Amino acid sequence: MDAADDPCRITELKVGTWVAWPLAFVAGISFPLAFAPFYYALVGPLALAVLFLLWSSVSAKRAAGLGLMFGIGSFGVGVSWVFVSLHHYGNMPTALAVGVTVVFILILSVYLAAVGFCQARWQRLPMGLRLIVLMPAVWVLMEWLRGWLLGGFPWMYLGYSQLDTPLAGFAPFGGVLGVSFLSAVTAGAAAWGVHSGGRAWAGATGVIVLIVLGSALVGRSEPVMPTGDALKVAVIQNNISLSDKWQIGNVRSIRERYLAASIDAGGPDLIVWPEAALPEFLDGLSPEFLQDLSNHPADFVIGLLERRQQKGYLELFNSALGIGDEQSVYRKRQLVVFGEYLPLRPLLGWLLRYLDIPMSDFSSWQERQAPMTLAGQQVGVTICYEDAFPWLVRRSLPEATMLVNISEDAWFGDSLAPHQRLQMARFRALESGRALVRASNNGLSALIDRRGQVLQLAPQFSAVVLSGMVQPATGTTVYVRYGDAPLVGGLLLLLAIAFLVNKKVAVGGSTRDITIT
Repeated sequence: MDAADDPCRITELKVGTWVAWPLAFVAGISFPLAFAPFYYALVGPLALAVLFLLWSSVSAKRAAGLGLMFGIGSFGVGVSWVFVSLHHYGNMPTALAVGVTVVFILILSVYLAAVGFCQARWQRLPMGLRLIVLMPAVWVLMEWLRGWLLGGFPWMYLGYSQLDTPLAGFAPFGGVLGVSFLSAVTAGAAAWGVHSGGRAWAGATGVIVLIVLGSALVGRSEPVMPTGDALKVAVIQNNISLSDKWQIGNVRSIRERYLAASIDAGGPDLIVWPEAALPEFLDGLSPEFLQDLSNHPADFVIGLLERRQQKGYLELFNSALGIGDEQSVYRKRQLVVFGEYLPLRPLLGWLLRYLDIPMSDFSSWQERQAPMTLAGQQVGVTICYEDAFPWLVRRSLPEATMLVNISEDAWFGDSLAPHQRLQMARFRALESGRALVRASNNGLSALIDRRGQVLQLAPQFSAVVLSGMVQPATGTTVYVRYGDAPLVGGLLLLLAIAFLVNKKVAVGGSTRDITIT
């Protein structure tokens, strides 16, 4: 049933099709401005408020179309770097790279179309309830689903845009999805005020003020505490181009560059090299080189490759080597689709003819991996975009007293992706209450404290040794302890109750007794 036929409706926002669709698209285009490197945080909930308003008075089918248009706009801008990775660095032909990027954007946009379609199932309920509670609930549940389905792509969650706002105070309790929900509720409250006017403005303002002040107050709590002395950490950012890195003849010189930079690092406790800093296998490293690292006063985290013969085939792993009192290895679990493995190989194997990505057939390590013992601390390691997955970072906690992420962001060039990735890394530090050291070959390398604030930042496309102090911490945030389960479970229960009420209203045949403000 279209909202125009719903007797529960008192006021109605009428927007013609030829206005609504472009408006949804423009709102979507503006949405990425809320994220790094722009950081216009207010744009995120405002853009969402526009979409919620457009959804408020239309059928499920039309709501799905408006969600699709919003998604095409937002992801078309926000993940445009996919084309850069495929074409400029993966050597995919232009036409094919454009086609793959467009398909990827459309797939992501379908999630937002699904949000629009689903929220319209509750049209018989009061508009304030729909805008402030139900639409945000469906939005966040779809963000959560997007982080898991088909390998997951947890990019541009609304919560990330609020990293430097009072709403971020809720991150140690509800994680990024919890902040997404609060931000979506503020968007819904604003939409409610515009939609209903009058006294609704006072209620909407009250909801927004309560959320902002509540989050700020909650953020003043300290669920973790420092442990031990601060560590001096050095990140070696050598800015080696991908074309040079994967030339066999350059392996020795690259190894020597990293070793020389480490010797000149100025006496740190821990030295971190980026992802695949050594484009060679662990079993191929000379004993002399490993002895040089062991003799260094500092401990190391080094990105390299591993290979293992397993049941008649060769397994390759994207790994990190820890060198302290003992050697330890972390192997990457969450692989990049098309970059590190090819899904549905019997159907998509033809793509390999067009891709020229070195070492693009890795195996995923499925067993739990303990933190590395380095520089007297327990260090939780992730590789590349694994730090975009909160559940994966949680696997090393609360044992880990600090976090390290090693990355190769040269695949993204001068695009939005490195900035977005730094923003996500900052969020992992905040929700876990742990300092995070980020090492990238060409930037943005950073030292981040447990509150998500950048202490030191290396500029992109420069060779630099980034040095500074980081404070390890112990303790457990609410989010580390429980993860997303309470939020997701609570939202599902809420929607189930709303579904039953909506159904009861439909069966009763009368909606006029429902109080609407």
